[in-house]
Amino acid sequence: MTPLPSPQRPHVLAGDRLRLWIPAEARNSLDENGHPINVTLADLERIKVVMLEAWVEGTRETYGSGLLIWHVFHDKRGTPEAQRAPVSHVLLAAFVASIAGAYSGKTIANYVYGVRAWHILHGAPWSINPAELEALLDGANRLTPPSSRRKKRLPYTVVLITTIRQHLDLTLPLHAAVYSCLTCTFWAAGRVGEFTVKTLTAFDPAKHVKPSDITEAVDRSGHKMTEFGLPTTKSAPLGETVSWAQQDGLTDPKAALSNHMTVNGPPAEGPLFAYKDGKKQKHKPLTKSKFLQVLAAAIKQAGLEPMQGHGIRIGATLEYLLRGIPFDVMKTKGRWASNAFEVYLTKHAQILAPYMQARPEIHDNFVRYTMPRVR
Repeated sequence: MTPLPSPQRPHVLAGDRLRLWIPAEARNSLDENGHPINVTLADLERIKVVMLEAWVEGTRETYGSGLLIWHVFHDKRGTPEAQRAPVSHVLLAAFVASIAGAYSGKTIANYVYGVRAWHILHGAPWSINPAELEALLDGANRLTPPSSRRKKRLPYTVVLITTIRQHLDLTLPLHAAVYSCLTCTFWAAGRVGEFTVKTLTAFDPAKHVKPSDITEAVDRSGHKMTEFGLPTTKSAPLGETVSWAQQDGLTDPKAALSNHMTVNGPPAEGPLFAYKDGKKQKHKPLTKSKFLQVLAAAIKQAGLEPMQGHGIRIGATLEYLLRGIPFDVMKTKGRWASNAFEVYLTKHAQILAPYMQARPEIHDNFVRYTMPRVR
């Protein structure tokens, strides 16, 4: 997977390939007739900088991986640079067909969308037949090898979280931060990446949640909620708010957060789940990998099956639905995209069970979400 040396494709990180790998036909300061227009190189670069914000960091990295596969495919075939972008529908189809069966359908789709994003970012025409591309990606998805199919993500439960707590020492700074992050993410039905940072140096107060972003709210009935203002998220670049209420039992996020604040005292404008580390007790941000590592160790000590991080959000959705919260309310709270939520509903028998009984009065609510739309 090493591309041939090219001045148009410098050796950079995957997340930078979308911007720094330049196609043969890129946006320039000439009009359609080849005449100069009043646009500077600085203008062209600014266009890319602004447009690049359309894709979050994780997406850019995924697309960068796709671009690598794309160019290695062409390097092996000796495809001229001018034919790599703008790409013809036949060449794109040949690319998809060549890797179908070797990668999962979702991965191939992401690679194709990466090539498309590369065209868009650099102003290269993208003239691919949508129907043909859809058929290709559907076919590639059916050819996904068994080894690439994801194992069903098991949901975290209140019982599991309680078990994890038994294998943590909440007087330890790291464990206090991890458990607070776990209960906070679970009861807020949030994403792990929204409450942790990617690397130890990745914290950005404009992008990551901080203690100063926590507020308390009370509705007209006196119900109290703890809200977290997330500066930016995958689905809301300008930020959004998630919340939870105090719970009964050992998984109460309010008690866990209070313990974390007491043990670690994270700076108001620093990472929310920063924890004291080392002899100097210097604050260190809780990374996603460290968070999952601690949970995995606790789960292993409990003799339980390994879990995945996304299972926290799935488990939260399951818990709230089993409490009788309406589907539409939970979809809003969990910030689920419509299609993702509908697919999820069909995968857990515990959610379906109440709606499959001989009680027609609750069937309508379920059918509205699971029946195919009229076309």
